Order: sequence, then structure tokens, then C-alpha cells
Amino acid sequence: MAEPKLQASLAELDVLPATEAKNRFGAMLDKVMAGGKVAITKHEEVRAVLLSAREYEALVSQQQDSLAQLHGEFTELVERMQAPRARKAGRALFDATPRKLGRTALAAARRRG
Repeated sequence: MAEPKLQASLAELDVLPATEAKNRFGAMLDKVMAGGKVAITKHEEVRAVLLSAREYEALVSQQQDSLAQLHGEFTELVERMQAPRARKAGRALFDATPRKLGRTALAAARRRG
């Protein structure tokens, strides 16, 4: 039987074909509860990964932390955009003619070098 194709992050896991995982579920569950992870394959392709509830909760928590950080950054950006100076610049941008936008873009490019 050919080895399943695994991504680098999955290559370190124990791998079981789905049929074997079904037949050895109790042993597989014991392994996972002891801190292991098992990749389950079907037709030599990883289709699922079994991990403990504790590890799942840690993954979900990391995801929530990342979302909270992004939410904070977005809120801060929106607040800066609502400042009087930013609002004035936004109105000027939308009121500008294409010619004025072009001249402004060229001037900014020249300043940058």
C-alpha cells in the first residue's frame, strides 16, 4: 500500500486508514486522550485529524484571540478615519478631479524618490 501524501504539519502524526480507524477506534481514542493526534486517511488522502478536546479548545481559543486582535485593530482604524482631519482628507479625495488626483500622485511619487 502506498504512503499517503501529507503536508508537513500532518507528517508528524500517526496515520490510519479510515477502515482501520473504525475497527480500532477504542485504541485510537486512548492514544488521543493521552496527548497524541491521529490523521485519518481515505484513499491515501488525509480527510480528518482526531485530537483531544483540550487541544481542540486551545486551537479555538487561539483563533478567538486572533479575531479579537483583528477586531481591535479594525476598530482603531475606523476611529482614526472618523477624526476631523481624516474626514476632511476623505472628502477632498472624493471631490477631486482625475487631473488633480494624477498631479497629487505624481508629486507623492517624486517625494518618495
